[in-house]
Amino acid sequence: MPFDLQQDGSGKRRSGPRETIALLAGLMALNALAIDAMIPALPDIGSELGVATDNRRQLVVLAYFLGFGVGQIFWGPLADRFGRKPILAAGVALYTGFALLCGIASSFELLIAGRVAKGASAAVTRVLVTAMVRDLFEGEEMARVMSLVFMVFMVVPMLAPNMGQAILWIADWRAIFLVLAGYGAVIWLWSFLKLPETLHPEYRRALDAREIWQGAKAAATDRISIGYTLALTAVFAGLTAYIASIQQIVAEVFAAEDLIGPVFAAIAGPMVVASWGNSRIVGRFGLRRTGHAGLIAFVLVAAVHALVAELIVEPLWLFVLLMQLSFVSFAFTTSNFGTLAMTNMAPIAGTASSFQGVVGTIGGATLGLIIGQSYDGTQLPFLIGCAASGSAGLGLVLWTERGRLFGAIERPADIERAEVSPPPDL
Repeated sequence: MPFDLQQDGSGKRRSGPRETIALLAGLMALNALAIDAMIPALPDIGSELGVATDNRRQLVVLAYFLGFGVGQIFWGPLADRFGRKPILAAGVALYTGFALLCGIASSFELLIAGRVAKGASAAVTRVLVTAMVRDLFEGEEMARVMSLVFMVFMVVPMLAPNMGQAILWIADWRAIFLVLAGYGAVIWLWSFLKLPETLHPEYRRALDAREIWQGAKAAATDRISIGYTLALTAVFAGLTAYIASIQQIVAEVFAAEDLIGPVFAAIAGPMVVASWGNSRIVGRFGLRRTGHAGLIAFVLVAAVHALVAELIVEPLWLFVLLMQLSFVSFAFTTSNFGTLAMTNMAPIAGTASSFQGVVGTIGGATLGLIIGQSYDGTQLPFLIGCAASGSAGLGLVLWTERGRLFGAIERPADIERAEVSPPPDL
């Protein structure tokens, strides 16, 4: 039975449904802003903090992903034990504090440490927003609310680099972190005043390391779970490499540094539309058919793009067009693979989701770092890396499905879960 949003356990009036949805979307935006607002500032960060090579600047992005991956495994069990609201408040407060630390960092090493810690803190939003929607809403209403929350969340990456660029016009790169800290403080206060405790008292669980270990072991040994988790990890490497490398590619390969914001938005826009359309298409064609077709398309587009870059002097408009096609395919892959990975995990859904998130994020960030660090002044290493990571993902899917692709359409319950799967971080 969902809680009445108009009051908490003490009878005080809280936010209505619309304000709650806006607040949850605002919480999700914390993560997207922290990833993408930094992109235009990477050259200035490297210059001021004495980074010897341009490729090391990518660590500002990738360190955040590593922290985000580790953090996911802790916040869920803590929220199940102590409640959603205090754990959410702690995570957002830490996010705000570490944003301030990054803003005053006097060395590149301290900045990277702050980014890792900030990512681990921001993981509280990914874990708890989904949990709180499930606490507050049921059935079709839950799917509708989750879709609205994630729609707002996915629009943010289109705006964040432009926001970062706008700040750089009037201040230095440190001001971006200070703005993020201010936003975190506002969200903390808003959620503290308006968001009720959503965890039902009867659902509180004790912290049990043995139970968590057993759940993670089950997720790691189930063929469907680990197979699709590793396939997602491989594909996610392409996304992390893109976020880490795009500033260098646009500025150095295409000599269009001032266009980084519009280019990022142009590539992200079709991906947002595809993520929205996936929940409609998957109901007709099924998770496997949609996801497998998306992955094959991703591999083919990435391979063709690498060939184009090798054979001709690629113009910026063509790079953007082919990247749009790549990430539209990516969108049809990731949401469905995430749902398929949870197929047999219903009894341990929370622990399994955390395990899969940790593996996917840390693994994808590590592989993305390898691809990003191979940047040589051209877009070719990045494009070859995307094609290779997609091909590895396809091989893992073939192993998982024992050599068979495009299976039968799944039962309705699986399709419903696809509609509330978290989108990829961009």
